[in-house]
Amino acid sequence: MFTGIIQARGKVVQVTQSGQQAKLTIETSLVSDGTFKLGDSIAVNGVCLTVTDLTGTGFSADVMPETMLRTNFNQLASDAFVNLEPSLSVGQKLDGHFVLGHVDTTATLVSTQADEDSIRLRFQIGTEYEPYIVEKGSVAINGISLTVVSTSQSTFEVALIPYTLTHTNLGSLKQGDSVNIETDILGKYIVNMAKKGLTEKWTQR
Repeated sequence: MFTGIIQARGKVVQVTQSGQQAKLTIETSLVSDGTFKLGDSIAVNGVCLTVTDLTGTGFSADVMPETMLRTNFNQLASDAFVNLEPSLSVGQKLDGHFVLGHVDTTATLVSTQADEDSIRLRFQIGTEYEPYIVEKGSVAINGISLTVVSTSQSTFEVALIPYTLTHTNLGSLKQGDSVNIETDILGKYIVNMAKKGLTEKWTQR
C-alpha cells in the first residue's frame, strides 16, 4: 500500500530484458538512509515492485511480463529518472490517497499550459478508463497522487505546483511521453458494482 507521496527520485542505471520480462537496477539515496531492505515493496513510477538485490548505491527489482505490458517500463532506458515511494507502514501519516501500485494503463501527454504558479498537464487515455477518471477525483500518475482538474472525452487534466515539478519526473515530461496511470481503487469498486447491478437488473426483466 502506498499514498502517492513521492519520497525520492531514482536513476535507472541498467535495464536487463529477458524475453517479456526485465530487471531494473536503480540508484537512490533511500538505500543509504536504510529506508528499505531485501524483500520490501517499493513503488517505482507507481508500480509496486519487490527489492531483490541491494547495492551500495541502489537496488534491483524484477518486472513481470504483465507489468511490462501495462506500464511505460518498456520505454525505460539507462539514465532515466523514476519516482520512488517505499510502502506505507502502520502508524504513518496518511497523505495523498490509497495507491496500490497496480497500474491500470498508460496515458499520453497531449499538452502543457501555464496557469499562474502551476502547470496544467492534459493527458489522453483509453476510452475504457474514462468512467474511473472524474473531476476533483484522485489519480496516480507515475505514482504521484494528483487531483483531476477537468475531464473531457478521452482526456483529463491535472495541475502541478512547482514543488511537484522539481521533485518528481513529471517536470521533464514532453508532449507524446507516456505515463503510468492507476485510477482510484474506490472508484473501481463503485463502477464495478454499478455495472453488475445494472446487468442483474436487466437480466431479471
